[in-house]
Amino acid sequence: MSTADSRFRPVSSRQNALVKDLRRAFSHGETTDDGFCAVEGLRIIEEAVRSGLRFKALFVSESAKDRAEKLLPQIAAQVEVILLADDIFASAVTTETPQGVAALVKLKSPTFAEILQNPDPLILGAAGVQDPGNLGTMIRSAEAFGAIAVLAAEKTVNPLNPKVMRSTAGSIFRLPVFKLPWHEALTAMRARGLRIVATSSHKGVPIDEADLRGPLAIYVGSEGAGVPKDILSAADQTIVIPHSPRVESLNAGIAASLILYEAARQRKY
Repeated sequence: MSTADSRFRPVSSRQNALVKDLRRAFSHGETTDDGFCAVEGLRIIEEAVRSGLRFKALFVSESAKDRAEKLLPQIAAQVEVILLADDIFASAVTTETPQGVAALVKLKSPTFAEILQNPDPLILGAAGVQDPGNLGTMIRSAEAFGAIAVLAAEKTVNPLNPKVMRSTAGSIFRLPVFKLPWHEALTAMRARGLRIVATSSHKGVPIDEADLRGPLAIYVGSEGAGVPKDILSAADQTIVIPHSPRVESLNAGIAASLILYEAARQRKY
């Protein structure tokens, strides 16, 4: 038996405790009782390794065993490596064509109060963004352009949704994402002296004329509904991305990326 083979522990029951944890975490988009979330796919698991996340278990389908072997040297020796029949693996994940590799990992979890101690915080807020791909793009762009956190307000898709996790391309492993009610987040940010900026599709200060420096939170809403009224009413400024009138609005992922780029340019990130 090779060293790699010795790490695989065959499990034949769908009722195995770890398999049930994986299935529950995927189906509900939540963490396990001990704080681990589910990820699926070779690339995203490699990102979790590179990001220094703690693994509880690695799950491999029979058909993906050869592909998964290259992961094993990167996974700590105490981490269980569970080998599952293809049908059992498929029953535990949510993708229609699973890659055959999944894991339970623990995200880094600073508190929002700790994040706000940053000397010049830039925070991206997602307000009612329901498309997983859009939220994933927002998280990825937030990391790329120097934001220190993303806030998911009410009616925003769960950041632990598997589609969100995949579309962040690993950024969610390195950038804190908080699911916080708007008024709770507002109270904490005001106490820290952050200005609140909200986006609009049609009216406001053009982003290249707005001052996006200093402690700041930028809220972007869904393409259809925009930023909710309670956030708009509390915002210090409304900003707009000038674009052709033939286009009704930009989707949330693109809008957030453009605004974050302008904020980074002004801050010389």
